[in-house]
Amino acid sequence: MTATSILLERNQALAEGFDAADLPILPKLGTMILTCIDARVDPAHILGLELGEAVVIRNNGGRVTDATIQEIGAIAFMVKQMSGGQGGGFELVILQHTQCGAQRLADPDMQQALKKNLGIDVSQSAIHDHEETMKDDIKRLRSAPEIPDNIVVSALLYDVKTGAAREIVAPEMLGGRA
Repeated sequence: MTATSILLERNQALAEGFDAADLPILPKLGTMILTCIDARVDPAHILGLELGEAVVIRNNGGRVTDATIQEIGAIAFMVKQMSGGQGGGFELVILQHTQCGAQRLADPDMQQALKKNLGIDVSQSAIHDHEETMKDDIKRLRSAPEIPDNIVVSALLYDVKTGAAREIVAPEMLGGRA
C-alpha cells in the first residue's frame, strides 16, 4: 500500500460525513498563518484550527521571502476586492518552530554549496535566531509596498519538544495604527 492509497482512504472517510460545503471562501477567523513545511508543525493541530478558520502558507522555515510577500499581497488585494473595497486587512501569524531545518541554511558553507551545486540562494529562508528572524520578517512586511498597512501581524515560536507555542511578537498593525 502506498502513502497515496492511505491518504485516499482517509479522505473517503472524511467525504462520507462531509458537512462543510457551505464554508465561505474567506477564513472565519480572518487569519492567515505563515509556517514551516516541517511535518511536525501543523497549525491545525498546534492552534486547534477547524476547517475554514485560517489560510495557511507554508515554506521552508516559515519565512517572509519575496514569494511570500507576493502571496500575501495578492491575497490582501483579493480580500479587498471581495469585500467591495472595504477590507484587505486580516491577521497574519508567523509561526516558526524549534529544531528547524532552516537553521542549517544559516551555515555559510551550506549556503555556498547550495548556490554552487544547485544555483539556489537560500539566504531568505535561513534562520540564525528565531526571535531576531521573526522581528526582521515583520520589518520586511512593513517595508513591502505590496503589503497593506492594515494587516495585524504577530509571531509565535512552537516548541516541537513540549507542544507549546510562545508569543515572540504580540499582535500589532503593520501601519502602526491601533
